[in-house]
Amino acid sequence: SALHQCAYWTTAHSYMLRESSKISGYKIKLRDITQGLSDETHIPHGDILIELADSVVARDNNKIANARNKVFASLGNDAVVDALAVASAFHGFVRIADAIGIPYATAAKGSDAPEIREEVGINDFNLIKGSI
Repeated sequence: SALHQCAYWTTAHSYMLRESSKISGYKIKLRDITQGLSDETHIPHGDILIELADSVVARDNNKIANARNKVFASLGNDAVVDALAVASAFHGFVRIADAIGIPYATAAKGSDAPEIREEVGINDFNLIKGSI
């Protein structure tokens, strides 16, 4: 995640968010992925969904339980399951890439979009500096 300067997860999240915003019509500012939600981004219940995803990445059981309860109270059980499945999947993909040792520069076969890396702030991550 952006919290841990994970280039894989943040890049994947950036692409997914950009594409889903085109479909949903929600207004987003990609830089908010690394800087926090701004008034330029509107994702319904985005604050509690981000809290849930961040708690999964932090592996903090108390924070996960609290965030899960907030999502359940606001959006219901199906949303909790969906949100946790997505957060867990992204977190797992990153762990697999890290364990295998896939270098970020080759993870997307060189086909990631430099403009997204720049807009989101991924180029500023410690792992990426000097490798692009």
